[in-house]
Amino acid sequence: MDKNTKKAILVVSFGTSVNETREKTIDCIEADIREANPDASIYRAWTSKMIIRKLKNRDGVTIHTVKEAMEAMIRDGIKELIVQPTHIINGIENDLMKEDVLAYADHFDSIRFGTPLLTSTKDIEEAIRAFMEDWKDLPEKEALVLMGHGTTHYANTAYAALDYTFKDLGYSNVLIGTVEAYPSIPSILRGLKELQPEKIHLTPFMIVAGDHATNDMAGEEEDSWKNQFEAAGYTVECHLKGLGEYEGIRKIFLKHIEESK
Repeated sequence: MDKNTKKAILVVSFGTSVNETREKTIDCIEADIREANPDASIYRAWTSKMIIRKLKNRDGVTIHTVKEAMEAMIRDGIKELIVQPTHIINGIENDLMKEDVLAYADHFDSIRFGTPLLTSTKDIEEAIRAFMEDWKDLPEKEALVLMGHGTTHYANTAYAALDYTFKDLGYSNVLIGTVEAYPSIPSILRGLKELQPEKIHLTPFMIVAGDHATNDMAGEEEDSWKNQFEAAGYTVECHLKGLGEYEGIRKIFLKHIEESK
């Protein structure tokens, strides 16, 4: 291959309308990727058209869809492409993203895909260790409850594997649930009944601490996780920190890029 061949990494995220969390998460992931890959141009695409529209209308900010990013790279003469999603699992968003990318395959010499955060068993273990760096001082009598997104896609089983692996690695007071699938709030409440913690720490297991974290998890609505746990008699503290803020989590994405080369 000609050494002057133009290389790029397309970083694909779901996106967020909360600018503060974007700066701490998606922006930081992209900055780390840029620093680790000085020979490649870095492009951004988001998969949530609703969030893209919202930012355009509210802030006048244009963010590419995957198709728009592919067309921009073709115009720029990119020939070797690595696509790295910041998705947690190999779910619907990831499948659709791959379809959109591969529709343009004829315009590139090579297209490779890095994998989402939780793809292999090793990924799950590494993600847990990176995540628990922040929680190594969690008292035994307190519980940590993580809010994942969840999906109807069969890849949702990654959350159950994650929950099991936390326990297997000795973190018996960590529970994980999802907003839209299994495990759900009733499962978590059953787990908490067994643990009887003096206090619950509630934090998102999502790349960004966006709308789900601020509203579904920590919001004032009656059905927010915080209020449901408090209604069940627990003391709750919320921590709005997205996975993109954890250096160890960002390193897993860097590793997935290297593994795709």
